[in-house]
Amino acid sequence: MPPDSTPPKKVEWTQAVRDYVSRAFDSDNIIEGISKEETQVRAKEIIQYFAERNMQESIDWADYPLPQQLLAEERKRANAAPAVALGYGYANNAHVNSSNGTTNSSSPAPPQSKKRKSQGLDDPQPRPTETSIPPWRKTNLEARITYADGHTEKRHKKSAFTEDTLSKLDQADLEKRKQRFQLGKNGNKSNGSPLPDVDMPTGPVVGLNQSLEKSYFRLTAPPKAETVRPLRVLEKTLGLLTKKWREENNYNYICNQFKSLRQDLTVQHIKNSFTVKVYEIHARIALEKGDLGEYNQCQTQLRALYTQNLGGHPHEFLAYRILYFVYTCNKADMNDLLAELTPTDKANDWIKHALEVRSALALGNYHKFFRLYLEANAKAYMGGYLMDMFVERERLTALANISRSYIAVTIRFLTAELAFEKESDCREFLESHGAQHLIEEMVDASGTHLRVKVKGGASIFESLRSTAFSKVDIKGQI
Repeated sequence: MPPDSTPPKKVEWTQAVRDYVSRAFDSDNIIEGISKEETQVRAKEIIQYFAERNMQESIDWADYPLPQQLLAEERKRANAAPAVALGYGYANNAHVNSSNGTTNSSSPAPPQSKKRKSQGLDDPQPRPTETSIPPWRKTNLEARITYADGHTEKRHKKSAFTEDTLSKLDQADLEKRKQRFQLGKNGNKSNGSPLPDVDMPTGPVVGLNQSLEKSYFRLTAPPKAETVRPLRVLEKTLGLLTKKWREENNYNYICNQFKSLRQDLTVQHIKNSFTVKVYEIHARIALEKGDLGEYNQCQTQLRALYTQNLGGHPHEFLAYRILYFVYTCNKADMNDLLAELTPTDKANDWIKHALEVRSALALGNYHKFFRLYLEANAKAYMGGYLMDMFVERERLTALANISRSYIAVTIRFLTAELAFEKESDCREFLESHGAQHLIEEMVDASGTHLRVKVKGGASIFESLRSTAFSKVDIKGQI
């Protein structure tokens, strides 16, 4: 059958597209270092992409970045990247410091209630290199022992076998990953035919998506530019989300949108003051709603970002980290953190408060601890939300100690000592933990009072204290 000789239908471009092309080649918009040929090729790619999807009329061509602007931005980020690994990036990929203009985090607004609200507020660490490992950990015990010839030969055989096995396992893992993401050029399909050539990503993605709201989906393949929002759109998105959080307070929606925003920043390797601001706001919102898993993910990224001196509030989140280690009873990491504190850190009010909380509990001074708890709720500081997560545990510990020192105490005494707002709250706490039989009425000259026979509940309080200090397992734990 002879080939169809009908000439292809001529595409009629809209006037907006024509004006866009005209502006691209206007002498006033020329960028040094980008040739006319490069601009022409990129303009053709952009227009062809939207034409194939019948989207050329839905794009605001008057506001869309010019081809040379996109090329300049790509080169700027590529030059800033020390070394970009192949594959799609998520949380732990190569990092690039973007120097795009952003606004700095504003200071917290004064709280409207006792406890600070997030509404008023505008990596894992890299694996240590070999040079950072202490000498005593580098030394192999076997290297310090003299073996007989037979033992030496066995060790050599075992070493050779281990290296060969690991090499095969590494190769198998690489092949599985290659087939999973279809990043190879000669991977095998079920019919034995080779996979088509796939362009490997050689740098950060430059987003083209103009939507302010976008649901979060976990990446299972390299991200596409049309699904990623550029920095200028993400800045507008953050303003929209903070406004919706103040007005609607819908955490499920806000958390989903912030995770999507963070993902777009990550795949574009954007690391600047705006990135810090996004993670700080999301961390505060997660703290307010008691979502420690999401808070930990933000806190981990913030630790890496703060080392790059990108601004933000490092002292505030260092104080939260101290309280978090108190909550998880993580003494090893707490000791490491305390060793890293500088005199400047210790002089900060928030860090000083967190250190006093740690000290009060380490000394068993529950009276001071509950005074600090009330101070945290009164400060423009969100440490009170973290203390809320372990205050019940500490109240049970205090009751166990009181039961060893007193025969009976009044409800009024316990209300003040354990930092309850009302006597009814204290009574409800005791009843919810099976101590209702210890409460009795007492009549004296001043009237009728409620008394708690704490001595009789010593075993109950001690059992509850032990249960409360069971291992804490949290998603996203640092």
